Amino acid sequence: MAVDAEVSGRTLTRVTVTATSVDQPDRLRTSPAPGAWRRRLLRLVPALASALCGVLLYVSFPPRPLWWLALPAFAGFGWVLRGRGWKAALGLGYLFGLGFLLPLLVWTGVEVGYLPWLALVAVEAVFVALVGVGVAAVSRLPAWPVWAAAIWITGEAVRARMPFGGFPWGKIAFGQADGVFLPLAAVGGTPVLGFAVVLCGFGLYEAARLLAERRRSRTVRRAAAAAALLSVAVPVAGAFAARGLVSDKAEDGTRTVAVIQGNVPREGLEFSAQRRAVLDRHVKETLKLAADVKAGKVPRPDFVLWPENSSDLDPYNDPDATAVIDEASAAIGVPISVGAVVDKDGKQLNEQILWDPAKGPTQTYDKRQIQPFGEYMPLRGFVGAINKDWTTMLRQDFSRGTKPGVFDMDGAKVGLATCYEAAFDWDVRDTVTHGAEMISVPSNNATFDRSEMTYQQLAMSRIRAVEHSRTVTVPVTSGVSAIIMPDGKITQRTGMFVPAYLEQKVPLRTSTTPATDLGILPEMALVLVAVGGIGWAIGSGLRARRAGEA
Repeated sequence: MAVDAEVSGRTLTRVTVTATSVDQPDRLRTSPAPGAWRRRLLRLVPALASALCGVLLYVSFPPRPLWWLALPAFAGFGWVLRGRGWKAALGLGYLFGLGFLLPLLVWTGVEVGYLPWLALVAVEAVFVALVGVGVAAVSRLPAWPVWAAAIWITGEAVRARMPFGGFPWGKIAFGQADGVFLPLAAVGGTPVLGFAVVLCGFGLYEAARLLAERRRSRTVRRAAAAAALLSVAVPVAGAFAARGLVSDKAEDGTRTVAVIQGNVPREGLEFSAQRRAVLDRHVKETLKLAADVKAGKVPRPDFVLWPENSSDLDPYNDPDATAVIDEASAAIGVPISVGAVVDKDGKQLNEQILWDPAKGPTQTYDKRQIQPFGEYMPLRGFVGAINKDWTTMLRQDFSRGTKPGVFDMDGAKVGLATCYEAAFDWDVRDTVTHGAEMISVPSNNATFDRSEMTYQQLAMSRIRAVEHSRTVTVPVTSGVSAIIMPDGKITQRTGMFVPAYLEQKVPLRTSTTPATDLGILPEMALVLVAVGGIGWAIGSGLRARRAGEA
């Protein structure tokens, strides 16, 4: 719009005004300044990096032997959390937990669908989110990788105990069966092993950060540099020093042990027929072993180990089940540990039964750590309201055993930790403190098909072997069954969904490791370190705030 001003016939000036039309779209008036979109995208980088670091941690777990990827995963996690406020740290920690646990636990939905899997991950990731808040809080403290690693182990300790008795799956130690840090399991169990890995990862980031500051000509305190280097060097040096605690030497002679994998029918049978077919297959494989012994192909074992659920028919109440187990036991001529589902006084129990060829059932062990939503149904009414099929799949809850299981088999003390129990430190340890000279982990993974669950659980048994310096056998209905030496190495293993037996002479050991002797103490010490670090961080923040207000 142009306006002319005229005085005494002369035009003095011409003013031009440009107006924005009232009809112009708002988006033109609110377009971001140049570079705004770039800044917005940059804000997403920490969130994306946190989730990707979680995925990287998942990739470090079995069946992949990429244990070392846990180190850059935690280095990246330390980078995204350093100096963050609690709200940002909570969100970044949750994304890290989702990136890690979503793929790690996908097997939990094989039988029941995606909803329980997602619900489990959503709850478990909350613990990781809270750990993220703690790590961010201590990230400005001197030697912060130590405090941060202790906070991670504290999160694992809580997650292993609650809710519903805990769910330790995904402990960092369980991804380290092939790693250089493995001997540390004998020093202080899974807490010390996991602490070393996390400490080393955070220490690598701190060393890289200080090196970058040095290159920018900034002053780096010697104490800070020394702490970063020690965070990496001490766990590695400790792992090499701990190798002396790991030994395959027999201390109470040897025994020849046989592990039976009968396999399961995949489809085409109704439930009761399935149960009988599974029992028959384990009997058949034991008879095959007996025939090979008679033919001189293999030596006679001192005892035989069957997996969990090898007889879902109660041999106390089913004469046919009793008869075929008697047949197998008589043919091989040595005791068999049979995994059975039994009913006693109205209680359903997941039981291991020591079956003697002359006496029949002699000793029993009832599984103590039963699986929520798998062997008993918490919140049954609530779950049934969501999906009735989930509650009808488990009509009767299993009852818990109360005593550790140690069978006397041909003079050998064999400790029992049934399937899910292998994930719990105390359920394995107390078999050794009650005299076990070797450990058996009878399992049933058939429900989870060919998922990674089997390999994750097998890695747990390898950790337990080193933790307590014991031979560990893993008889599984459908595989992977294995024999593991006290140094964590697998000497024999089966395939999946094939009938097979394994036989080997194994060492019996009586000495204990520091991990066995100390029990829960290393974990509690790390919890105290974590509490101390958080307390220090809170105190420092309050002092800084008061100084700013003064």
